[in-house]
Amino acid sequence: MDRPILRRDLVQGAAMLGALAASPAAAAAPYPPLLQGLRGSHPGSFEAAHALAAGESPVGQVAEPGEGPYDLIVVGAGISGLAAAVFWREQRPGARVLILDNHDDFGGHARRNEYRIGGRTLLLHGGTMLISSPRPYGPVAAGLLARLGIDPVRMQRRHADPGFWARQGMGRGVFLDRGSFGADVLLTGIGRRPWAEVLRDAPLAPRLRDDITRVHESKADPLPGLSSAGKKDLLSRTSYRDYLARILGVSDAALPFFQAMSHGEWGVGADAVSALDVWALGFPGFQGLGLEPGPAPRMGYTARGYAQGGSASFHFPDGNASIARLLLRRLVPAAVPGRDAEDVVLARADYARLDLPRAPVRIRLGSTALRVDQAGPGVEVTYARGGTVLRASARHGILACWGMMIPFLCPDLPEAQAAALRSQVKVPLVYASVLLRDWRAFRRLGIAAVHAPGGYFSSLRLDWKTRIGGYDSVGREDEPVLLFLSRAPCAPGLDERAQHRAGRAELLATPFESFERELRAGLQRILGAGGFEAARDILGITVNRWPHGYAYEDNPLFDPDHPPGEAPHEIGRRRLGRIAIANSDAGAAAYTDSAIDQAWRAVGELLAG
Repeated sequence: MDRPILRRDLVQGAAMLGALAASPAAAAAPYPPLLQGLRGSHPGSFEAAHALAAGESPVGQVAEPGEGPYDLIVVGAGISGLAAAVFWREQRPGARVLILDNHDDFGGHARRNEYRIGGRTLLLHGGTMLISSPRPYGPVAAGLLARLGIDPVRMQRRHADPGFWARQGMGRGVFLDRGSFGADVLLTGIGRRPWAEVLRDAPLAPRLRDDITRVHESKADPLPGLSSAGKKDLLSRTSYRDYLARILGVSDAALPFFQAMSHGEWGVGADAVSALDVWALGFPGFQGLGLEPGPAPRMGYTARGYAQGGSASFHFPDGNASIARLLLRRLVPAAVPGRDAEDVVLARADYARLDLPRAPVRIRLGSTALRVDQAGPGVEVTYARGGTVLRASARHGILACWGMMIPFLCPDLPEAQAAALRSQVKVPLVYASVLLRDWRAFRRLGIAAVHAPGGYFSSLRLDWKTRIGGYDSVGREDEPVLLFLSRAPCAPGLDERAQHRAGRAELLATPFESFERELRAGLQRILGAGGFEAARDILGITVNRWPHGYAYEDNPLFDPDHPPGEAPHEIGRRRLGRIAIANSDAGAAAYTDSAIDQAWRAVGELLAG
């Protein structure tokens, strides 16, 4: 643990097993999914955009001549941008489409982390992790999945094994750190034993143990006399922290136990999420309220919808990166071999085929849009690539990039629309994937997932068991396995947008070595009693840093109700002549179906003339 931490350490451990070398074909073109270290918004992907925001863009130094005209230029190769290109080509089969993206990989937040070791390929999501939404997928998103060969219900039943870790005698744990709770304590048996028994031997104050137990197990109604609708209305206007402290009477010492539970859902803690939202996801403390399922006040498109059941769900081994790969297969068939939604998992994407000169669809990575103008009968996009500023033109354009960037790309926007787009502050997140030598320490401790409310990474879990297309995510306990960790940088006490801005600044200022140091030290403290040795057992690390992460959703604690059509995301997505706006920001919902639906809307607006 005291040795110097170098970037090359990431591959040395696996290299000793002869494991992480790319195939010979990789020499022909880069293969970004195999890259480790700092990924997500990686170095080289955001500097030009930051310069643009600072007013330092080299827009005037444009190489000539320009390229085009295309029928459509899409800015952003995430799921929304790829889906928009698919929809456009379905309506206009002969159309020529150019897609630009600032990253070195396609998929946006649907990113794939790939490892090769001992003859096996192991996959994990570096961003969007599964098909899931607070409401059933509508006909547009569900129809596109069907055309891609994805049947979430059938695939979940056939390929997922949610009971795998339980059959190994492994469940959930909670790690209480000494800085927050006075001692390092790993609680095990969560969900299998009463909380009083789980906490019995923990060196915690009796009041703290009693509060944790009461929140999880008490069936008393803390709001007698209120109807279910009245309770929901109150919960929608009360933070989870205030609900625990003021309504349930939880002590200050126990509140840190619950603070980080919502990090993985909204990127903020209990102080900045409504109690109604966390009730819908099954958080503790509501079992005595007797709330009825169904619509709630100020329903919106948030987790409260899960109270009605939500959408069907399925997890590809690389998360929704497989959806992005299936969309790519529709656009550039030669780039992703195979024929169905199962063989795409192990298919090796050929990045050399993404931007061929005569192809009807060209996907150009490492290309940051700097300006988008309506010029003559079409649209002109100025972009930076490899230190050169270039220009391309098309009859139409779709901005499927982050909403907050659009005012910089289109400086002549009406001020109301620009202000609405600037308000789309995205959720900063870190998703880390770790290649482990084996999972013996987890088995000895009886855990497969851990919540660490005071930890740098607040949650970690062994990969879900999935078998699909010849892929098997988890082998024997003495074989390598992937571990997923998440971090949400928060600034409790501020409103949600302010917390996201502070978290974004923190992530951009954090070098990879700091992420790695915290990760190694945290795993050692949590797993050391099971025989884990970080220097020996960690074979690879990929830190997917997303300073601009998932789309901002309506938060009833901070956001007012808006008349129909006047919400910020509705104002921000208004069509700009021959330019339409897509992406999940335009739907104010951080879900794949929203990204798809917004792509459909944008395409429809342009085709309507």
